[in-house]
Amino acid sequence: MSKYFSAARLIGVVAVLASAMLAMAAGDVAAQEEKPYVIKNGEVDWYTYSGFRRYHSECHVCHGPDGLGSSFGPDLVESMKTMEYGKFLEIVAAGRQNVSQTNYKVMPAFGDNLNVVCFMDDIYAYLKARADGALGRGRPPHEPISEEARKRDRECLGQ
Repeated sequence: MSKYFSAARLIGVVAVLASAMLAMAAGDVAAQEEKPYVIKNGEVDWYTYSGFRRYHSECHVCHGPDGLGSSFGPDLVESMKTMEYGKFLEIVAAGRQNVSQTNYKVMPAFGDNLNVVCFMDDIYAYLKARADGALGRGRPPHEPISEEARKRDRECLGQ
């Protein structure tokens, strides 16, 4: 396989899509019951901060700073108020097209982009915190990275 589509990336895509299908089949109960982010004393947990970083690395080009939308992509702060976790995973991994006579919008698939796939839950946590009004605009203060998070990142990125 080429360096752009390795076995690790294929496994990542399959894992994300399987997770999305399981979440949708389960009615996404867990995501509705628990907040995917933690904010204590004005600081977000490392994973939510990681989501902020990854969002601004890959997503803000179309969806605007802080998830507020642009002429290229919708306002994700608003969309995430009602979007289920499984649907989020599905759209990010597989992409989406909205084509009509007056509209042509395409969300590219990010299922083979490790900078997204490895941090899908982090991006989700960041956007849910924004949608819930728990996190404002801009770079949030955050807790330091844990050894567990470092290990997770290295393993997923194949380092």
